[in-house]
Order: sequence, then structure tokens, then C-alpha cells
Amino acid sequence: MDKRLQNFDILEFQRDLIAWYKQNKRDLPWRKVRDPYKIWVSEIMLQQTKVDTVIPYFHRFIEKYPTPKALAEADEQDVLKTWEGLGYYSRARNLQTAVKEVVASYGGEVPDTPEDLGALKGVGPYTKGAILSIAFDQPEPAVDGNVMRVLSRVLLVDDDIAKSSTKKRFEKLAAALISKEDPSSFNQGIMELGALVCTPKSPACLLCPLQRHCRAFAQGLEEELPVKSKGKKQKTVPYAALLIKNEHGQYVIEKRSDHGLLANLWQFPMVPIDEIGMDHIANWLFAEYGLRINLGAEAGTLKHIFTHLIWQLNIYYATTKQTETADDRIRFVNQSDLAAYPFPVSHQKMLKYIG
Repeated sequence: MDKRLQNFDILEFQRDLIAWYKQNKRDLPWRKVRDPYKIWVSEIMLQQTKVDTVIPYFHRFIEKYPTPKALAEADEQDVLKTWEGLGYYSRARNLQTAVKEVVASYGGEVPDTPEDLGALKGVGPYTKGAILSIAFDQPEPAVDGNVMRVLSRVLLVDDDIAKSSTKKRFEKLAAALISKEDPSSFNQGIMELGALVCTPKSPACLLCPLQRHCRAFAQGLEEELPVKSKGKKQKTVPYAALLIKNEHGQYVIEKRSDHGLLANLWQFPMVPIDEIGMDHIANWLFAEYGLRINLGAEAGTLKHIFTHLIWQLNIYYATTKQTETADDRIRFVNQSDLAAYPFPVSHQKMLKYIG
């Protein structure tokens, strides 16, 4: 047993946490079901996304794809369009890939063993633990940022949570603490506590049901924990984003690569200014896509922030006489049809400049 659990009353900790959760849990749509598929969808959507943002997406997604079979048989572009605006689109692609495996190998039933579930694409230790505990009542730990924050304070763990070794330690601690009788309420309770009470800044310690167990509170160190080293500074990359229109009122859009950032989404053509330079935009587009344009006035600017990257988008109008190119990445689309294509948020915002 980890030395941090010596002289720690695990049973009372479980009772206090679960009692608080049952009285204070938020009324969320995925908490009304025990369907492992729906719980899976919710957990994937909740990764790096706020609960209030996820709720309408969850309703729409489940209404359109109510079963693993429905999602497995869906066109990927339709799935991405349904996910549009939620961000981190690899989550949607990985989810669909994994669900196809569930349909092909498990008859459409989400597997209930750590080995089979954990082998599915995009199902990491946290998601695996959440599904197994919430849907199948198995005492599997589910450790995310909220859980590490709560446990770092309660047990006074000052290891750097940015390190993978620290996360593994917290997974072992959570496995030792989890209730065998009600693992679902335990895991959801500790996540809920981290979201509502044991927050990153100014935690509401005086309202915390775990206050009597919390070693950081006892020593006045609750705001010093958890310890997290700073990541790499975000790199800013400038682009010229082009709203190219032909004589038929069609706009040029480009399909992104099927791997990497925003894979398989559509966008207005983007030119890397640092590499190409403003004076060579037209030549670059012809060399890259066989597309001849006349560059027009600047429409506006946008900044879009990713986890490790910032796009600085300078938006320009442009015209072309073409209605097609030989490049299958390029498509000419009527303005009224643009809404049918899945665009990343930054390019959805560019639609306001079209008219």
C-alpha cells in the first residue's frame, strides 16, 4: 500500500464522498441511463470540454446515433458535421472506429472487461474506468485532472501531475480508495467534487464533505496543490485564409488531410504566410492545387487557440474564373450548400464575411 494511505480512514472517506454525491450531484442526461454506449459517448465528449457545452451535443448525437450500430454505419462526414463546434475532432473519429470494432467483434454490445474495452481505439485508462464503474459497477479507477487535484490535496501528494509516472501513482491510489459496493457513485462523486468544490483556484474548503480527511487543508496548503510544471509555450503560426469566389457564386473549400490536426474537416484554403509570403500567394495556390486566383481586399482577422498552437488568420477575399481543378482536395460549393460540410470553429466564424 502507498505510504500516503497509512493511517487514512478509507471507509469513512468513501462514505462521506458517496453521501455528498447522492445529495448534490447535478442532473445530467448521461446520469439518467446505465447504457454503456451512451456513457461512453458522454465521457468522450467531456474530455477537455465543459459540461454545459456538452449537454446539447450529447442530446443531438444520441438522437442521431442511438446505438453502436447506428454510429458504425454512419458516414464519417455526417459524424464530423454532428460533432462540429465541439472541437478535438479526433475524438469523434476514434469513437466511430472503436464502435465499428464493437459491432464487428462484440455484436454491438460494449465489452465489459478491462482488457477488451481498453483495447478499443481512443479508450484510455480514464475512459475505461469510467465506463466499467458507471455502466457495469466494476471497481475500476477513473483518474482525470479533477481526481488528481482532489487526491493530491486530500493525501498531500506533491508530485508533478504533468508527469506520466505521477498519473500512474494516482491510479494506484484511486484503485485502493474506490468503493467496492458503489464504484459508480465513488468515481462520479470524486469527479463532481473536483468540478464543484475542490476547484483549481479558491477551492470551497469550508463546504467540502472531505474536509476532515484533507491533509492539505489541515496544513493550509490546498491552493499550493496540485503541483504541475508548465508546458511548452504555444507557437503562433500566421496564415492567409482565402474566401475565393468564382463567377457562378461558388466558393472554394479544401478538405484537410485524413490524419493529423482537424483531419477530414473542410476549410477555406489557408496559405502559410511565414513560408510563402504575401506576394507569392497566387503562385503557391496554382502550384499546390492548380487554382488561379486574383487576391482582393482583407476581410478581417481571427485568432484560434489550440492546446499547443495558435492560428493567426488574416482573411482575404479572392476571385477565380475556374469551376474545378484536378486536385480532389478542392471543391467548388454554392454558398447555400456550405452548411452541409463539417468546418472547424475557426472557419465557421469566417462564414460571417461571406455574403
